Amino acid sequence: MIWVIARREVVAMFLSPMAWIILAVIQTILGYMFLANLDNFFLLQPQLIQLANTPGVTDIVITPLMQVAAIILLMVMPLMTMRSIAEEKRNRTLSLLVSAPIAMSEIVLGKYLGLVLFIVILVSMLMLMPLSLYLGTSPDGGKLLSIYLGMLLLLASFAAIGLYLSSLTENQTIAAISTFGVLLMLWIIDWIGSSVSNGQSVLAYLSILKHHQAMLEGVFKSSDIAYYLLLITGFLVLTIRQLDRERLL
Repeated sequence: MIWVIARREVVAMFLSPMAWIILAVIQTILGYMFLANLDNFFLLQPQLIQLANTPGVTDIVITPLMQVAAIILLMVMPLMTMRSIAEEKRNRTLSLLVSAPIAMSEIVLGKYLGLVLFIVILVSMLMLMPLSLYLGTSPDGGKLLSIYLGMLLLLASFAAIGLYLSSLTENQTIAAISTFGVLLMLWIIDWIGSSVSNGQSVLAYLSILKHHQAMLEGVFKSSDIAYYLLLITGFLVLTIRQLDRERLL
């Protein structure tokens, strides 16, 4: 049943114009930035050749591109998650789904898997730009893999948070705004943590930016993976508990 619900979610996304518009707009904006970064790399290349241990095309072109992509997607993901459960509540179809002989965990995981499948499509399309560099140069394959996994984990955590906040209301606008607020707080909390205890505070560790930046730089640590997995698991459990409580009311 998890796969059936996930497939239903993905089909519903692509039957609406929003998913297509989001994919088109993001590809257009980031495609322009990719070409601008690539042009800047060619302009800097004569100076880079004269230096030792210079950054490569991955550091100059791809890493800044994905930093901007993460910020753009932080604003876009609430639009994708806001309808997940809130729309079901508004249309009074959630009660039918809940009354079916399906475990609440299957419903939540099915909806979440649908969002993750969309994320995989989105990130894979973005990675076509870095992969195109292999036609004329040699990007760092290890860093590209780290960037790809980092983007998947980042957006998967965005989706888990958005799914939970969508379960709290039937108003999609409220779900989107509250999701954006929570994501932005987890993003900028690193600024507060950096000014306390020399950046080693709990606030600094809770920052999504801190863990994402490390993976963009090719630093693949188990602590970063554990952070994202705990964040995703925690919000999925909260979503299941929230819907279980509403079913009992």
